[in-house]
Amino acid sequence: MHAVTALPNPEPTVAAEQLDPRGEVLLDVRAISKSFGDRVVLQDMSMRVHAGEVVAFLGANGSGKSTTLRAVNGLIEADSGDITIAGVRLLEASAARRAEARRSAATVFQKIHLVQRRSVLHNVCAGGFARLPAWRSLPPLFGRELQAEALACLDRVGLADRAHDRAGSLSGGQQQRVAIARALCQRPRMILADEPVSALDPKAADDVMQLLHDLAADEGLGIAAVLHQPQLARAYADRIIGLRGGHLVFDAAVGEIDDALLATLYL
Repeated sequence: MHAVTALPNPEPTVAAEQLDPRGEVLLDVRAISKSFGDRVVLQDMSMRVHAGEVVAFLGANGSGKSTTLRAVNGLIEADSGDITIAGVRLLEASAARRAEARRSAATVFQKIHLVQRRSVLHNVCAGGFARLPAWRSLPPLFGRELQAEALACLDRVGLADRAHDRAGSLSGGQQQRVAIARALCQRPRMILADEPVSALDPKAADDVMQLLHDLAADEGLGIAAVLHQPQLARAYADRIIGLRGGHLVFDAAVGEIDDALLATLYL
């Protein structure tokens, strides 16, 4: 089936959500659009991410993949449309409630943004900043509880043994796993991964995508990942969203997508 999945315009009822076989809807994006000056980069984009699933975004440069995630995490504001995160409709929420909802969707970037001279553990502790009073947001004041939580997050990504090494001493793939541990320390319901493996070698890219897949399967997190490698999307995602020129081309399960359909994204 190669048709675009059409999302209904009315708000879904609680009963409808409970009947969805894919589980709880953690992210519901409805008809968002975004322009920069005269350039339209996203037009009427709708999509969902459910608990426990990996959704991959594919498309050529400029197709609107990263713009969609940035509208969700608040790095940009959509010109129109509606976004609901973890049950919070952002249009109706207060500024504090919007910030809380967006914290439930942690972001992992292509540029990993670790503090290279700090320890791996301290970098992961940064994911818990929002839960600390301002006076305790400096590394010496993180506290044992947060450091224990950060160490558990590092253990989840397989790097607990590197906790006290400088972040700059790790390989690129290891640093990206540290960034995922930092995201986990935020206690998110979902992870938005914006080109998380585009700077990594194939083995490291596979390791990172396997980790994201396992977090969805084992922890029930929703994962939305912008990718440039269709083979990784097919290997690790449950569903693929294809964009071209700011428009949704298809939203389908991996098994419904063939090479011909993928090729339409890059014409």
